[in-house]
Amino acid sequence: MLTVCQRLREHLAAVYGVTPRGIPLDEWIARLLTAARLDSDQCPPPAHRNLWDERDVAVITYGDSVLLETEAPLKSLNQFLVGRLGELVSWVHVLPFHPWTSDDGFSVLDYSSVNEALGDWGDISKLASNYRIMADLVLNHCSRRSAWFENFCRGQAPGDKYFFVPDEQFDTTSVVRPRTTPLLNVAATHSGEQAVWCTFSPDQVDFDFSNPVILVEFVSIIRQMLDAGIRVFRLDAVAFLWKESGTTCMNLPQTHELIRLFRLIIESAQPDAIVITETNVPHPENLSYFGNANEAHGIYNFSLPPLLVHALVTGTSQYLSTWIMMMPPAQNGTLYFNFIASHDGIGLRPVEGLLEQSEVDKLIATMERFGGRISWREITEGDAKPYEINIALVDALQGTTAGPDEWWLERFTCAHAIMLGLEGVPAFYIHSLLGTRNDFDRLDNTSHNRSINRHQWALSALDTELDDPASDHRAVFDALTSLIALRKAQPAFHPNAAQFTLHVGDKLFGFRRQSLNCNQSLFCIHNLTDEDQVLPLSRLNLALADPWRELISETRINGSIRDWVLSPYQTLWITNT
Repeated sequence: MLTVCQRLREHLAAVYGVTPRGIPLDEWIARLLTAARLDSDQCPPPAHRNLWDERDVAVITYGDSVLLETEAPLKSLNQFLVGRLGELVSWVHVLPFHPWTSDDGFSVLDYSSVNEALGDWGDISKLASNYRIMADLVLNHCSRRSAWFENFCRGQAPGDKYFFVPDEQFDTTSVVRPRTTPLLNVAATHSGEQAVWCTFSPDQVDFDFSNPVILVEFVSIIRQMLDAGIRVFRLDAVAFLWKESGTTCMNLPQTHELIRLFRLIIESAQPDAIVITETNVPHPENLSYFGNANEAHGIYNFSLPPLLVHALVTGTSQYLSTWIMMMPPAQNGTLYFNFIASHDGIGLRPVEGLLEQSEVDKLIATMERFGGRISWREITEGDAKPYEINIALVDALQGTTAGPDEWWLERFTCAHAIMLGLEGVPAFYIHSLLGTRNDFDRLDNTSHNRSINRHQWALSALDTELDDPASDHRAVFDALTSLIALRKAQPAFHPNAAQFTLHVGDKLFGFRRQSLNCNQSLFCIHNLTDEDQVLPLSRLNLALADPWRELISETRINGSIRDWVLSPYQTLWITNT
């Protein structure tokens, strides 16, 4: 097996050549090993290790999603998670907790500290003592007001050569972006005005990864995060990392090589650490971030939210089933990170080539009817296209294309039952667990569409809702936590257990999971409509010699039951054990 040192040499040479910035590779390798505190003769762990199982369930949350006036928000979050969820969840993704200036944390001022308004590194470590903590490594950019960028403007180190400034010959005509703000923004520097590259906003200035010094900086950041107990690294906006004239400046070969390098360092420093890429791109491009089980351990399953919401508001599994059949199984050592809602919106780029435009238009119109907002991206100068739908998931599923109805809770629960059953690790946005509605006040205050789904709960008010048997929030919480508890006991729901799509008609959606040891078969059937649907059990080809039962209703299945009538949005989990 090659040592870390040998593999670093391969990755660095593939990206930078033999003398990056006129400095021999051995010098860069030494700097990276020192920053990561690795030995030169150390070997990385083997690939294809599953560092997860069916008991793993994630929660996505901001550090200040739950607030108590008398303590730091990270302490209140820990109190809520331990008190209300306990061991039901095992991963907690704490969204950016560094000091920041915009984009709710993704415009980082200082990677070495925790935002004082949230707490400190001790609070992060306390959370990490209870859960596997996932944190954002915001690789692509930092705040325009950071010390690094201020040093760039002064021509001082560190920072003087950290940011990407394209020359006059750089061809940007093919660049793909997720925003409509200007790509290049002028900064006054010691050598005059310079146009700096800003993929996301004028306040978020892109790093220049053609300078290996940036690698060393981020390896030092990774080491500090590992020391604080971080065990899952979400590589934020990583698809945009490398810039090359005349290209889209997305998903370039150098970006993939750098991800392999980051993974090598992270898992060599901490063998149980995991790397997940956040790449909100069309489905085939997203799959490429698995590499050959040597890039991301996990990828965000970005096509799932729009396809699943579309299926439930239109009442057809046509597009969802077609996509599921196209998904290659994740190799051992890799996983799909499944989610339906997050701090961002429901992305539309991931359904390019999967949903017809008329179906996308239908979805957008329905979400706008339910209070959603649409965020746009620039296609060409002066031409924009819908990029994502911003809406709270409970509002997105309040009805169908025909309008709101009385089945919102059943529909909402069905969506999460599907997510819990699919191959991969399921992730619940905290506001989905709590049934939080569109926050129009926060939207009005910030004028940012994504704020509609970034509510902050006072812990006392949240406790009141969750303790009230008549509360909608309590109903959502109880329904979802019951499903989570049931899921965690099924070996067939291991993230890498086999998955087979069932042909049960467009109004139902079904798949079968089989445990890694082949002892458990589990059929997952979901009614996607607001009407009763009949499932002939003969379609499942159940081996009647086995003791089949439906887990959710605790119903035994025998030869006398020929058909099962599924009520609106009902889920069946039929198992042979």
